[in-house]
Amino acid sequence: MSFPRALLLVMLALFASPAWANLIYVLNSGDATISLIDSVTRAEIRRIPALREPHHLTLTPDGRDLLIADSGGNELYVMDPANAEVRRRVRVSNPYHLAYSPDGKYLVVASLRRDQVDIYDARDLSLLQRLRVGDKPSHIAFDPESRFAYVTLQGVRSVMAIDMATRQPAWQAEVGREPAGITWNRGRLLVGVMGESHFAVLNPETRQVERQIPTGRGAHTIFPSPDGSVLYGTSRVDSRIIAINPETLEITRSYEVPGGPDCIAFDPEGRIWVSLRWVQRVGILDPRNGDLETIRVGRSPHGVFVQPVRGE
Repeated sequence: MSFPRALLLVMLALFASPAWANLIYVLNSGDATISLIDSVTRAEIRRIPALREPHHLTLTPDGRDLLIADSGGNELYVMDPANAEVRRRVRVSNPYHLAYSPDGKYLVVASLRRDQVDIYDARDLSLLQRLRVGDKPSHIAFDPESRFAYVTLQGVRSVMAIDMATRQPAWQAEVGREPAGITWNRGRLLVGVMGESHFAVLNPETRQVERQIPTGRGAHTIFPSPDGSVLYGTSRVDSRIIAINPETLEITRSYEVPGGPDCIAFDPEGRIWVSLRWVQRVGILDPRNGDLETIRVGRSPHGVFVQPVRGE
């Protein structure tokens, strides 16, 4: 190889856009930044400024884009998940929590401060329907067939069902004080009753709470493991993560995780990355042995995302 050609290749390598395998994204809602962490070195390699208050994020159904909701800034960041390049920014009214329907047709956005739920066309993010709802719509879940979206209403102790065929509210059921996270599991909705000390198990057919799963104060959200064999629930006030059998809904293990565990993501090795809202850190928990490591990030970290290794 000639010297000029070799020099050119070196220069191209130096100036190429960086791309990291297994990037970890942490949304710091308290100081309006996004921390990027290299999962191998466990070092924060970059901090991206947001407008005002990023809280939650989701991957598009095709895996090409990562959507980050800046609720205070009234916009979505559409990013390349492999290298955190901002591809575009979309004006959206107070996006707090967001989720795609399993069939990939819709993006539903909950606006905690404006008491509205917006339904967008997933293809071009055009607004299809705006619903004025009860106080503080918080988190969103779907049934596997995408027939209904379910939204927790923190201010009115309820879960609301939205019929996705008509894009209108179908029913509302009371579950307890300050419901937050909501997850579909085997025909039931598991709801974090943040103002109490348990997860409510709601039957969407009867619209009744069938049982409670005790977890400690500040019960927040349940996250299924990638293989679906375990459910992990977070308790922000009592600072623990519980492991739940998805069939019996019995607690199989409890992990003490100081700092207010909130949102969870899983890396390919099965470790749990969890935002610790009260201590400006993200935790890495190995559920096999309970080992816990923490990394400093920005203030009030909330949403977490693990970018899978390309090709896996």
